[in-house]
Amino acid sequence: MAQKNYVGRRKTSTARLYIQPGNGDFIVNNRELDDYFATQATRNVVSLPLEVTELVDNFDIKVTVRGGGTTGQSGAIQHALARALDEHDEELHGVLKERGLLTRDDRMVERKKYGQPKARKKGQFSKR
Repeated sequence: MAQKNYVGRRKTSTARLYIQPGNGDFIVNNRELDDYFATQATRNVVSLPLEVTELVDNFDIKVTVRGGGTTGQSGAIQHALARALDEHDEELHGVLKERGLLTRDDRMVERKKYGQPKARKKGQFSKR
């Protein structure tokens, strides 16, 4: 499998992922996965496609991710990784699709409306 660019997105984050057969190295923005993501929860989100397909130590993965926070970035990496594994082996498509890993999560922050303090919060109602 030649090194190819795969893109994943979540909220305002965009991840570009390069994958090739290897021994399980996972580099995010030139840092190890454990160094880049502080919490175990975000690391689990990132590695979920590998665990579901049982390919944990089969690939070397290099990711460049920009925008958003840790949650959005981990979701974007997960999306890109799922797309890469799906293209690598068509037999994995059913497993990835069943877990919802191939679908882009389209939830975004709702914009603030004028005349209101936040997107949905309104001023206190006064009858008189």
